[in-house]
Amino acid sequence: MLTVSNLTKNFGSIQAVKGVSFTVEKGEVLGFLGPNGAGKSTTMRMITGFIPPTSGTAVICGHDITTDPVAAKRCIGYLPENAPSYHTMTVTDFLTFIAKIRGFEGAALKEKVEGAILKSRLESVRKQTIETLSKGYRQRTCFAQAILHDPQVLIMDEPTDGLDPNQKFVVRQMIKEMAADKAIIVSTHILEEVEAVCTRAIIIAGGQVVANGTPAELCARDPQGRLDVVFRNLTMTEGPAHV
Repeated sequence: MLTVSNLTKNFGSIQAVKGVSFTVEKGEVLGFLGPNGAGKSTTMRMITGFIPPTSGTAVICGHDITTDPVAAKRCIGYLPENAPSYHTMTVTDFLTFIAKIRGFEGAALKEKVEGAILKSRLESVRKQTIETLSKGYRQRTCFAQAILHDPQVLIMDEPTDGLDPNQKFVVRQMIKEMAADKAIIVSTHILEEVEAVCTRAIIIAGGQVVANGTPAELCARDPQGRLDVVFRNLTMTEGPAHV
């Protein structure tokens, strides 16, 4: 459903992403792991068409993001980092606005908004303005806009960063509930996220993929089975390790 091929991104003389390639199939939840500054968010932004790659591309459900961006974006649900939204809108008004942008009208629009509210557990705050919500509910509101059109590919950048343990649990449950029908990428630097929700994980460091495997396969690289040790060994060394 998603194929990323040799993505690179240069910012002047700095190469932030250096030939990243991977695939994600339906039913997979891919953890995209790396320390701060590793190139995770830049890669996500290229896949979703927010910024153009210097070279390489991503193909979403058969549509190339560089040559057929509108069709590709129709297949994507995107939760960017820091959950951007319009703070003076109520939750329902914001999701209605998003549904209209997505081209829904009438009964279909109402159905999509109501479905997103239910799936994201927003019933109790639907009439509140977004600026009055806790960070957890703001995150859920932006999660709702990402899934509103029932996308085949769901891409989330740091979906639980800064949330308390209860809020993290709710967001992870929402991800698990949708996993069977979608190809999902969760970009994160929180190692527990991988073991909690992911079926496979990629570790990126210095703009390059340094590991790709199931959580169990990655943990097996350490005698004690500790993912934090594996992560540290791969991301604190000079230059890329072997995948």
